[in-house]
Amino acid sequence: MTSALRPDTATEDIRRPGRWLALSVLVLAVLLVAVDATVLGLATPYISEDLAPTGTQLLWIGDVYSFVIAGLLVSMGSLGDRVGRKRLLLYGATAFGAISVLNAYAHTPELMILARALLGVAGATLMPATLALIRNLFHDPRERSLAIGIWGATASAGTAIGPVLGGFLLEHFWWGSVFLINLPVMAVLVVVGIRLLPESRTPHPGPWDLTSVVLSLAGMIGVVYAVKDAASHGFGVPVLVSGLLGAGALYGFVRRQLTLPVPLLDMRLFRHRGFSGAVLADLLTILGLSGLVFFLSQYLQLVQGRRPFEAGLAELPAAIGAVAAGLVAGRVARRYSVRSVVAGGLAAIGLALAALTVIEQSTGYPLLGAALLMVGLGAGFSFTVTADVILSSVPKEQAGAASAVSETAYELGAALGIAVLGSVVTGVYRGFTGPAGTPAAAHESLGGAVEAASHLPAGVAGPMLDAARQSFVDGLTLAAGTGATVLLAAAAASWFMLRGQRLDETV
Repeated sequence: MTSALRPDTATEDIRRPGRWLALSVLVLAVLLVAVDATVLGLATPYISEDLAPTGTQLLWIGDVYSFVIAGLLVSMGSLGDRVGRKRLLLYGATAFGAISVLNAYAHTPELMILARALLGVAGATLMPATLALIRNLFHDPRERSLAIGIWGATASAGTAIGPVLGGFLLEHFWWGSVFLINLPVMAVLVVVGIRLLPESRTPHPGPWDLTSVVLSLAGMIGVVYAVKDAASHGFGVPVLVSGLLGAGALYGFVRRQLTLPVPLLDMRLFRHRGFSGAVLADLLTILGLSGLVFFLSQYLQLVQGRRPFEAGLAELPAAIGAVAAGLVAGRVARRYSVRSVVAGGLAAIGLALAALTVIEQSTGYPLLGAALLMVGLGAGFSFTVTADVILSSVPKEQAGAASAVSETAYELGAALGIAVLGSVVTGVYRGFTGPAGTPAAAHESLGGAVEAASHLPAGVAGPMLDAARQSFVDGLTLAAGTGATVLLAAAAASWFMLRGQRLDETV
């Protein structure tokens, strides 16, 4: 990979002045996307009360962002390789800030759905561009590992800052404020990024194939929609049609990439065992984690009665662990081995999830905090090293496409995890037996039960809530066990697929 560089060019790149300041600009974009991904869940009850969406519209408000971003990541990564990663990042950041205002002041459910979809388009430009620019800023392998560690640590910190900051804003301001926090960050990113970020692109990119873009978008949206809808409503005709159309579009996308002289995504990347193993590890990790993380906030607030800000603080150990591990992951992987660090990190997450199978309604915080810290440490080690493997496995001119594959695996894993593990929690929860007078809405969600209880006599509300909360905890522990199984299987797969894989030592 780096051997294609002239020695003098490599040395110049290693000594590029301002590269660490440029990295600080890139992590601002990562921080913003991570925060935005977490604040909507806290704001949903307030949006629901203000905009009064139907149940279907509320699902689209929550899901359309992930649908669009998953469908466009590969296309946007490839576009950055062609038109320039700096240019795409700055345009995308500007659009992200402007569309955040539209999200904040949306006054109808339809406008909110449109605003979330447009935000997904802008968001799809940011993550692949940041990781690809790191690949082109840092050619010294050890510096690049540290830079990727900082990048990953910032993403982890953002997922923790989101609930804390969002909880604070929602307790003091209206729900639109959680979107307006994007504006100052984006303003700094654009102004400083114009001066500090170097431009990079593929020398001879070929045309941007619109047919491939459409097939990729249709395929990812079709598959993700089918998975989510199956979890919510079971396997019906719409699910089967959507799944088949999505799978067909993805098959057509792959076939087309194999025939194009300059493909949107070079499928030969997957012939590299290290690349494929790292992508698979990321997908399975997020699949096993996301469903549990999605419901953990509800457990802290609706079962244990914590306020949004307090619930956000309770989840901080995961971010602390991820930040600490991400900063040293590259060094540890070089001292021992890539597969031991990745497999060990995934196993640690699996064991932490297994520990959560014993939680109850009144479980004390020490167990929860220790488990979350272990999850953060494991994720920090594994995600940082797999990102390094993915970038170092490809030539730097394909960094955008490779980064997009990594991010697509993340989004697909999140969709599958929330759908599969979410269906486990929901399926167990809906089976609870309440006292006479329990309304049907209480069986739809724990939030619905809490709302229904406020309109019922105390003699009915108390027993109903106790039964509902216990059923929710039963579903959560079963989902934790399922996630632990997935993570331990991912650890075993990584141990074999990453055999012999090493991080670069020299340029």
